Amino acid sequence: MSNSPPIDKTAIRHASTVIVLRDRHTAPRILMGQRGAKAAFMPNKFVFPGGAVDAADVDIPLAGKINPRCHTHLTQKTDADRTHALGVAAIRELWEETGLILGKKGVWDSTPPADWTEYAATGHLPDASALQFVFRAITPPGRPRRFDARFFLIDAEALHGDIDDFSNASDELSHLQWIALEDVRKFDLPFITEVVLAEVAGRSSKEATPDSVPMFLNTEEESLFLRLAGNSPLEHALKP
Repeated sequence: MSNSPPIDKTAIRHASTVIVLRDRHTAPRILMGQRGAKAAFMPNKFVFPGGAVDAADVDIPLAGKINPRCHTHLTQKTDADRTHALGVAAIRELWEETGLILGKKGVWDSTPPADWTEYAATGHLPDASALQFVFRAITPPGRPRRFDARFFLIDAEALHGDIDDFSNASDELSHLQWIALEDVRKFDLPFITEVVLAEVAGRSSKEATPDSVPMFLNTEEESLFLRLAGNSPLEHALKP
């Protein structure tokens, strides 16, 4: 039995979500799966791969860091620089939930933690350099789980192996599939996913890192739509 203290279900946990885009310039599709009916957070909804940052993520070495512009945006409107841990969490969650590898060919310098054993066995080191930070959202108060989620976009070309092979995926997401952007709203989606999809659709033909990143900030007092741009995270603040 674990001696760890119980998780405060009302606390806001930091999280990473990965939007994988393929065939960007021809027939863009994104990877999604369905959460279980008994899931405490967003049951039955179709979502992107992702999940909470683990305490151990800060100690996992990266073969490539998140690019400087994304780093600037990730360090705004926060009490600490969690860029490294968020990048690690994105790669780990993508691997666990889909079996897809975002990394660089290489051998680990030391024995990987248990959560990374199977990933390391593929002959890769986690590499966050392909991640583009494109959205941030904090779950509104009153939900059974609250997350401060950073959404990262990657091109499927950055992945290693067969991108249609989900045989190494866990059972956390079912019905993993590539969905055409034009068809995705036919599925049962969370509200925030629909909002993020609008951003992805607008970026589907662009490969450069965005100059600013939209953010939904939900607190007990108010809900705001912000843009994280340059050194002014409150620039262009608007009511949603």
